[in-house]
Amino acid sequence: MKKILLTAFVIVSNLLWSQKIQHPALLLTSERVNYAKKMMDSDPKLKEAWKIIKKQADEALSKNDLLKTDYLALAYLMSNDKKYAEKAKEILLNSVRGKQWSSTDEMMLRKPAWRADLGFSHKCRISAIAFDGIYNTLSEAERKEITEGLFNYGVVPGLGDWFLEPTRIHSLNSMGHNWWTSCASMSALLALSIANEVPQAATAAVKFYEQLPEWFAFAGDELQNKPKSFDKNGGMYESINYANFGISEALVYMLAWKNAYTNTKPLEIPELKNTPDFFMYCAYQGDNKIQSLNFGDSRAEITAENVMLLLYALGQKEDNMLWYLKQTETGNNREGLYRNTPLGFLYYPDTNKAPKEPNLKNSQLFADFGWATLRNSWKPDATMLAVKSGHTWNHSHADANSFLVYHKGENLIADGGHCWYPNPAYREYFFQSQAHNVVLFNGEGQPANQQYEGSMLDGKLTNLLDAGTIKYVLANATGPTSNNFIRNFRHFLWMDNIIYVVDDLKTYKEGNFEWLWHLEGEVKKSGVDINVKHNEAALTIRPIYPEYITPSNFVHDYPTFSRFEERKAPSEDLKGETTYYSVKSPVAARKIKGLTAIVLKEKETDKMPKIEKIEGKDWIGVRVHNNGKITDIIINQLADGTLMHSNSWIWAGGWETDAYMFAVTYDENSKPENVAEICIIYGSALRRNNKAYFGSLSKLNVIQKLERNTMSVTIDGQPLINVSFYTPKQLDTLLVNGEKTTFDLNSEYLSFKLDNRIKN
Repeated sequence: MKKILLTAFVIVSNLLWSQKIQHPALLLTSERVNYAKKMMDSDPKLKEAWKIIKKQADEALSKNDLLKTDYLALAYLMSNDKKYAEKAKEILLNSVRGKQWSSTDEMMLRKPAWRADLGFSHKCRISAIAFDGIYNTLSEAERKEITEGLFNYGVVPGLGDWFLEPTRIHSLNSMGHNWWTSCASMSALLALSIANEVPQAATAAVKFYEQLPEWFAFAGDELQNKPKSFDKNGGMYESINYANFGISEALVYMLAWKNAYTNTKPLEIPELKNTPDFFMYCAYQGDNKIQSLNFGDSRAEITAENVMLLLYALGQKEDNMLWYLKQTETGNNREGLYRNTPLGFLYYPDTNKAPKEPNLKNSQLFADFGWATLRNSWKPDATMLAVKSGHTWNHSHADANSFLVYHKGENLIADGGHCWYPNPAYREYFFQSQAHNVVLFNGEGQPANQQYEGSMLDGKLTNLLDAGTIKYVLANATGPTSNNFIRNFRHFLWMDNIIYVVDDLKTYKEGNFEWLWHLEGEVKKSGVDINVKHNEAALTIRPIYPEYITPSNFVHDYPTFSRFEERKAPSEDLKGETTYYSVKSPVAARKIKGLTAIVLKEKETDKMPKIEKIEGKDWIGVRVHNNGKITDIIINQLADGTLMHSNSWIWAGGWETDAYMFAVTYDENSKPENVAEICIIYGSALRRNNKAYFGSLSKLNVIQKLERNTMSVTIDGQPLINVSFYTPKQLDTLLVNGEKTTFDLNSEYLSFKLDNRIKN
């Protein structure tokens, strides 16, 4: 079998070697350049972008900057003015006549020395684009000198360190994140650009193309505690910043290959199928501008137009991608392929027919690496909740169970940010739990060593439900915080305009729990509330359990209330100092429940809903009067692992249940038994007045709504489900997880079966 594969590789290599590349053919192709010339007069966006590019090229004529030779090459191809090609040639010749290319001193000090780093790979990329662009202006002698130099200065150390035997240093297990695709792909791009003149480069380019899918398919490893690179739903755990960078570097090589060898079969990389959706789910549109989730080492302004543009050029064309690209045509990310960059200029698609909103679900779970986004719509300035609880290591911060809230165009509940990695503030603050919206115990979050060694026990996100006005997801940070916590669960229950955050906490010893809040905008404490306002966006945070915060600054008069305190920390990129906030539990405990209501407001002056505590034997809860409805939320104190073999039955406000938590909503002029909406979290029954409003052998997560003659059920928890519901009126339609479903109706009870064993 090995002999057959080797023979096949040699045949492919020889076949491509016989197909000389017709320069310019990699990225600044004749086809793309001619189309841009044709469209220039009729496309004002293109015309404006060209002015910017030409200005950059004109400025580069008086300099000796290798990293601007792609602008010079494009200017030559667009204008046929040889002064641009001559300058690019001069710079390329100087670059291979000078000292050997190398990485930074930091990388060269490693054992063995890393000859190729990100700066090195960028040189390879730009040199490849420039050489391909001016190829036909060079004499045979000039080509020979440049290609031999590029091979020895770029390809040999680049692919030698990152890909080729017998000199390879790195493996996918040690450096298989964004560095690998950048350093290896760009060195391979350089090899591809000189393939006509250097047979060894041609062979290396073929070999790299064949093996590139390994990076996408990397499944992690147990021994060195490395996670898989890609979620089954398309996400990459490193952050939006590094996902965009790492994926796009691979796509640049794939596009150059496709352009150079138009008849070769495309690579099979199934991980890319859902990648555009990942970036869209992790985007928030406020005031006609997209910002991205900044979990980990990323920034709000960093977007994924690189990946979208390159995938679109490779043939993965979706209308949703046009929606995204329409809003990222211009930007300030130094690595962005905007219209006013050489590749953006040639490859940015026509976005005039982009849809106003993407055709996507409102919520998405990336369970493999622990991200989730939930929103009330895809309209600009909507509300979005983003939750993270997954692997901690490298660019993925110690932020298990942290969350962000975007509302009316603003990121009101935010992340602490990050700074340049060598600065002590990065490892001492920005990476650590203190910079995130989490719960600390005795001032401690995740162990600091997880930045380097990783979290051996990762956080998890599960059980996402979205029933429109009611949404739910469960976060579990017990693993990465197991130095202190036996249980560290966080439930997010979003009902109408209130997000309820329920923390289920248990530790090995007694101590103090502390809730951290990183807030953007004007923050003002008012009685038991924390009000946050930024521009037109406003919300109110009300901690309810374990206790309200002190209603005044006379904290000594409220010894049993939680303490609201300010904390100081460096702001992102060390531009100054910022304030974040702490809510401390009033007394030491080993086991505690936290319940916080986040009220989303249309206007700052909106009246707060009436929220009151309700409690009974073995349960706590709240009753909420809001917009003509009453919602009772009950938390079962016996369903948190307190009991081993006995079931966790409680009787609360006339309801009998074993559910961990449930919520019932009814009209304020009606009675609880006339319930219109039910949400059950981890329960097998909900009963009242000898009627089983819900019944199942297994504990499930359920949202049930009754509207006219239709019952809608959103449900999960087991692969095989047999469930029944009380139906006080005749029903015509049953929707289960959004799909019309057959059902049995016996007297007042509706029942159905759901079997996902084969699907799972």
